[in-house]
Amino acid sequence: MADFLSVYELQILKFLHILAMTYWLGGEWAVFQTSYKVVNPALSVPERVRHLDTVFRIDVVSRIGIISLLPLGLHMGHLWGVQPYGGTFLLLVWLVWAAWLVITLLAFRDKMQKQKTVFGMLEDWSRYLLIPLLLVVGATTLMGMGPFESGEGQKWYGIKILIFGATIIIGLVLRHYLHEWPGIFATLAIGPNEAAEARLAQLIRAARRVAILYWIAIAAAGFVGALKFI
Repeated sequence: MADFLSVYELQILKFLHILAMTYWLGGEWAVFQTSYKVVNPALSVPERVRHLDTVFRIDVVSRIGIISLLPLGLHMGHLWGVQPYGGTFLLLVWLVWAAWLVITLLAFRDKMQKQKTVFGMLEDWSRYLLIPLLLVVGATTLMGMGPFESGEGQKWYGIKILIFGATIIIGLVLRHYLHEWPGIFATLAIGPNEAAEARLAQLIRAARRVAILYWIAIAAAGFVGALKFI
């Protein structure tokens, strides 16, 4: 088994990277489509809440895909020679990913149980910390200041890091819209409320516009990573 993993290490990582991208992009599309049911005032509130639970169940798969792309990208980058840090660095990256995954799953559990705990806050803060780190590292790499390589045919790595950082920013905007939904439905569960319906419609219109930009950014990251043309 060890020999197999050693021989096919890069191919296995590529496969996992494709899976992560697929679950990310496919999950976001499924959330987008399910949202039509969530905001449909012709449906009963319990039915709409059931669709909202479906949104959360799909969304957690997308989130797992997102957080998995970072260690996968850093690991493959090392094998491609554009990311010079291996060994202990990669081990720490994968350990951080494991902790991040646990937090994501616990935040999802609490959300499904309609509870607010520290895990949801930690999951949000992971993005707040990661975004500036990605943007700075991507920018300094492209300027030839490291920490990653940016020679001839290597700039695609820094570009992809910048795009990844941008997609997480867009994702945070979408999550901001999503965070309001449970509270709105708690209001609607009490009885018809025109103001709550109007706010929900406003949020979904804004979210759908942002979602289009999100898909473009995700596709751009995949395009740059696949072609490595710069």
